[in-house]
Amino acid sequence: MTFASIETFETALASLTQPDAAAIAAAQARQAQLTKPAGSLARLEEIAIFFAGWQGRERPRIDRGRVAVFAGNHGVTVHGVSAFPADVTVQMVANFRAGGAAINALAKAADLELIIVPIDLDTPTADFTVAPAMSEAECLAALSAGAEAVEPGLDLIVVGEMGIGNSTAAAALATRSFGGAVADWTGPGTGLDGAGIARKIAVIERALQHHGSAPMTPFETLRRVGGREIAAIAGAILRARQLGIPVVLDGFIASSAIAPLAAANPGVTAHCIAGHCSAEPGHQKLLDQLGLNPLLRLNMRLGEASGGAVAVNIIRSALAAHAQMATFAEAAVSGRE
Repeated sequence: MTFASIETFETALASLTQPDAAAIAAAQARQAQLTKPAGSLARLEEIAIFFAGWQGRERPRIDRGRVAVFAGNHGVTVHGVSAFPADVTVQMVANFRAGGAAINALAKAADLELIIVPIDLDTPTADFTVAPAMSEAECLAALSAGAEAVEPGLDLIVVGEMGIGNSTAAAALATRSFGGAVADWTGPGTGLDGAGIARKIAVIERALQHHGSAPMTPFETLRRVGGREIAAIAGAILRARQLGIPVVLDGFIASSAIAPLAAANPGVTAHCIAGHCSAEPGHQKLLDQLGLNPLLRLNMRLGEASGGAVAVNIIRSALAAHAQMATFAEAAVSGRE
């Protein structure tokens, strides 16, 4: 599936599929019969019911889960907004493919297949302080690259990213989507000091001023101040919604991909779970805007879907308890009168 035009993208965002109400009711009824006090597994019960609705079955499962890490390069790095040079993106993609990164180990630990999707790494996006980061065709291609990473038959997908400079794009996306001061959305990213963060804030402010008269549509926001890997995540999330596949979001940058979409249609987050809240200062603020409560708070800030992959272990526990516990009748345990 590809987004062949802006209209295709906008139509997909405007016509969102909904979870299976019958499966939700069946899962809720099962929870009421399991050998435990009602509500005693708290968030684990909610996760199981959430997955039942999106998978359309009383006992959801993860037979085939996938991590998709999208990579792109950013022209805005010419302004010194990252503590690392842009060529680290290419080097880290090589590390992913060689099996040497954190996400390789964490995906394996969560029994998830891992795919790496580099997008035109030899062609950084334009410096978005003076021009749109992407042309319309480039943004559509990135959205389509994300959509193509999501296929029927997946039970869950975790979305993550790699791209030096992309926390700058994420802060710009969040500010343009939800307003507020740039400083409230901007953090150290790869490890900037105070002076670096101030420089990053000034760069984002210039970018937003430059694009201030542009239409405030999801597509225009993504293409003007986003990046290829971020647009790809948006495409993956939207395609997953079409297929009814639950999405686990990683950190601030992955979450920022859905910000322009959610600003236009808040319901777009209904099939998403926030895997964790990262140490990046704007992430909790963004999750609040998206209406998502993170599963974990481990002060992680690596990206590359690492926090999302760790969260899948919690999700597997929730689904295991839901599917494998005995009911009161099966265990011959007296339930509530």
